[in-house]
Amino acid sequence: MYSFTLYKFELVISNMGYRNEPMPDNEMERLLTLSEFDLDYDNLTEGFKDLTHLAAKVAGTEISLVNLIDSFTQWSLASFGVDLKQMPREESACQYTIMSDQPFEVPDLRKDDRFHKNPIVTGPLNLRYYYGLPLQTKEGVNIGALCVLDTDLKSMTPEKVELLEIIAQNVVKRLESYRTIALMKAKIRESDESKKKVAHDIRGPISGIIGLSEIMASLDLAGQCQDLVEFITMINRSSKSLLELADEILADGIKGQPNGDEFNLSRFKEKLEHLYCSQAIYKHLQLNIAVEPAYAELVFSKNKLMQIAGNLISNAIKFTPVKGQIDVLLEIVWSDETHFLKIEVSDNGIGLSQQEIRNILSGKKGTTSGTSGEKGYGFGLNLVVHLVEMLKGQLTIDSIPGKGTTFSVLLPQLKV
Repeated sequence: MYSFTLYKFELVISNMGYRNEPMPDNEMERLLTLSEFDLDYDNLTEGFKDLTHLAAKVAGTEISLVNLIDSFTQWSLASFGVDLKQMPREESACQYTIMSDQPFEVPDLRKDDRFHKNPIVTGPLNLRYYYGLPLQTKEGVNIGALCVLDTDLKSMTPEKVELLEIIAQNVVKRLESYRTIALMKAKIRESDESKKKVAHDIRGPISGIIGLSEIMASLDLAGQCQDLVEFITMINRSSKSLLELADEILADGIKGQPNGDEFNLSRFKEKLEHLYCSQAIYKHLQLNIAVEPAYAELVFSKNKLMQIAGNLISNAIKFTPVKGQIDVLLEIVWSDETHFLKIEVSDNGIGLSQQEIRNILSGKKGTTSGTSGEKGYGFGLNLVVHLVEMLKGQLTIDSIPGKGTTFSVLLPQLKV
């Protein structure tokens, strides 16, 4: 039996002065493709841990990971031999794997100038070998990598490479399956919304029929036409049944806990805290996430919410100096009979000029470096602008250079 060491390795933010981090030519297309999957990075481990286990066994390595890479972070959907959930993109070896359609191999990380100062080499993991395969969609876009790593030097035979390629293909197929299921559920939700609208529209006329039939039934018509009384009773009974059905449709899903495709403010807050508090802690930032208690349990669709909020929080962490503060407010805002989800992210970081704000809102934000030397990829905010527009929402930015920035997102919610 192959023995391995289970390492404990948490997120590490360091200032190693990395330069010339690689960026794919199709980076925006890559991020948009990843956003279409709308994945919950924190809730997919069970769906992929068998493949990471298999990859490590095939490669004969201590560690294997399924990683997806967004604008700021490498997220590990599943891992074998290491407890790793996320790490900064600029410290990831997989950022090089997504640059090509071919596997990426580093025979000795200690002797490679790109990695010899990396925490995965100098830290507790003490890794030496890396082999990664791009996770490529059927459209030819690399959204992440399947990688295997070891503390000893290794080599891959053609047979091992072929098997690892098959495993990588299966990872993508599972991701595609999750996306297909999510699209089917979205169509079902749309159908449910249509049913509720119909139920709401017919409720008024049915109530009127019941009222009229009750008035007619109360009249003394028995001596004039017994059949008429029976017909009126039948109308009343049938109409009440229809009214009860309409009420059931309208009430369905309004109360209770959200399902896998839904959030309420409480669950949304818990998810953001779990995913992003570690990033703030390691940069010595205070991250506060608050919800408006009045509607904390109101259920709404979580479509693209983690990507929008996550990119805004990651951006705030990047541009807020050490010992700074980031405040996130989640609330429901009502306007007439419509309600909106509001996501507000404020920081006391370096701030933005009015020209920079215009560039962001127009999708022209360029790449800049963070307050602790973190490499900026410049596409995270572009993705937020795109997703907010796609959801027919509104993004506003208020900032004072040198004092901080507030991003506010308003998203209409169909589910009431």
